Amino acid sequence: MMISESQHEKYLTRFTNGMLSAYADTTKNKGGLEQGFRPHELLEAALACCMNMSLRMNAEKLCIPLKEVKVQVSLNRENSEQSTFEYSVSFGESLLYEDEQKLLRALECSSVRSTLSKPLAFKLVNEKANL
Repeated sequence: MMISESQHEKYLTRFTNGMLSAYADTTKNKGGLEQGFRPHELLEAALACCMNMSLRMNAEKLCIPLKEVKVQVSLNRENSEQSTFEYSVSFGESLLYEDEQKLLRALECSSVRSTLSKPLAFKLVNEKANL
């Protein structure tokens, strides 16, 4: 569970899971001070981090030598009917083509991607939210 708490600065928000915390904000043209991640960047980060971990876990499981991997994710919202997560993957060293393809196929099953691929619903569970 994540908790978001407003800060004194306009729109600045601290978010925490109870152990770690970071800040979110919006751009200056929307009234923010750009002192934290934008909320859509956090969506991109969740997917990029999950994909990165999934690649490394699968490489370990398949005994594929993988020293580093970089995943870049961008949320394209230009189409008002559908948002698209666009991503790229680069491996720090050359892998066999077959190994690279095995790892890239594994991305289709990463947990955050699977979650985001399903229809989403929103439910208010406590109107007073005494956190």
